Amino acid sequence: SHVSVRFAARPDPGRKRDFSPVLWSQYFESMEDVVGPVLLLLHGGGHSALSWAVFTAAIISRIQCRIVALDLRGHGETKVRNPEDLSAETMSKDVGHVVEALYGDVPPPIMLIGHSMGGAIAVHTAVASLLPSLLGLCMIDVVEGTAMDALNSMQNFLRSRPKTFKSLENAIEWSVKSGQIRNLESARVSMVGQVKQCEGAASPECPKAIVEGIIEEEEEEDEDEEGGGSVNKRKKEDDTETKKEHLYTWRIELAKTEKYWDGWFRGLSNLFLSCPTPKLLLLAGVDRLDKDLTIGQMQGKFQMQVLPQCGHAVHEDAPDKVAEAVATFLIRHRFTEPIGGFQCVFPAC
Repeated sequence: SHVSVRFAARPDPGRKRDFSPVLWSQYFESMEDVVGPVLLLLHGGGHSALSWAVFTAAIISRIQCRIVALDLRGHGETKVRNPEDLSAETMSKDVGHVVEALYGDVPPPIMLIGHSMGGAIAVHTAVASLLPSLLGLCMIDVVEGTAMDALNSMQNFLRSRPKTFKSLENAIEWSVKSGQIRNLESARVSMVGQVKQCEGAASPECPKAIVEGIIEEEEEEDEDEEGGGSVNKRKKEDDTETKKEHLYTWRIELAKTEKYWDGWFRGLSNLFLSCPTPKLLLLAGVDRLDKDLTIGQMQGKFQMQVLPQCGHAVHEDAPDKVAEAVATFLIRHRFTEPIGGFQCVFPAC
């Protein structure tokens, strides 16, 4: 028999080991300098983190910063054990928990920015001292007086919206033509976070009413002669199944969150004014100011800027103007540095 044995060669004592450096790219895909504060973005009711998409592109081209945009509980892609609990206290704690999970005990400097409901949650988060590294606070188009007055008509507004959309394109078209989002570029990315595909016409999210027109057509065809009628009915049923698969509805039923509305907005103006950090208020119209904020603004307790020709979703309708205002605010307070030749334009307010 023949046995083949291999022995490892002994290292040559005269041969030098290679101490030359190896490039990092052999082990990592990319390297970036992480500088600037974190802008923590909280969306409005019914929206999602995608509502900040176009604004994000605008702000990162103007200043050194990092962006973290959350899907709040019950919204977007976020999954929690109790998605129905949308109290200000619970959602504020969520924000604190996310920051802790991301950064541990030593979070970076954070600028908290919230739109509408998200603006209210931002204030509640700041007042509860849930972000120890908080630099500043920005509310976008949310004022206690205006919000409380609007609550009475909110259910009527929600009832006036379509219950379903036949496609994402249909949903985006509605959002722009109805004026909910006046910027098509933003609507095309943000509406995806507001609606979801129906699981079927029988599901609670998609009531039977959405296919009533199709059902009526089936019944009419059924009255025809026996032979042709059955063929037509089968075709209608096939069409119904096809349409069911492509129907979209709202991700969250805002009408069911009514019991939390008062808690979001009541006392908000004085809570905002009580925050010790530098503050910025961006509004779609100066008529939105209530008494407490008017007095606070006259006393110089916060910076305010009005962005006309915008709807309620100010940061979606005018992302460049909002980015300019936020960038100027951060540079003015020496929280960050401009990039790309950005020039501050200090507003009069």
